[in-house]
Amino acid sequence: MNKDLITQLPRVEQLFDHYAERFGKQQTAYRNHVYRLVNLVMAQRPLNNEELDKLQVAAFFHDAGIWLAGTFDYLQPSARLAEHYLQKEQLEDWNHDVHDMIMNHHKLSRFSTNPRELTEAFRRADWIDVSLGILRFGVPAARIRLIKHGFPNAGFHLLLLKLSGQQILSQPWRPLPMLKR
Repeated sequence: MNKDLITQLPRVEQLFDHYAERFGKQQTAYRNHVYRLVNLVMAQRPLNNEELDKLQVAAFFHDAGIWLAGTFDYLQPSARLAEHYLQKEQLEDWNHDVHDMIMNHHKLSRFSTNPRELTEAFRRADWIDVSLGILRFGVPAARIRLIKHGFPNAGFHLLLLKLSGQQILSQPWRPLPMLKR
């Protein structure tokens, strides 16, 4: 297994540059989360160039609705933002795959019985990261540590706790609206 990490992706960097003001002080936390996801997907399976490009779009937009749409119920807004981006870039044929990754990354059960399917690998990567590596889905603990060391938390999980608490207080009947069965 290649120990090198992917630390720079042109499409991801372009998107972070474009939306820098919207993320404000939380940009590093979210940027590191995005790169942890990309590296965690690649720890599960190799990617061809097109899959890596699709992954960049999905990884950037998957939680972006928190900042770009101002909501903790962010799956649909994030998917719409990605769709708009894909239209602007004339990549509409990627919409199905990117949409599936965004809409299913918080799915509690498997998206696919094939763990090498891109949406399933993305779902697992997000759960690995959100669980701080408690869930591993076969990714070696040493690889997870390397990824976490390369892309420190920078307050991302604390932010998630804060947003979850605000959501519970404001809408206790919908404590985690992004979770799917």
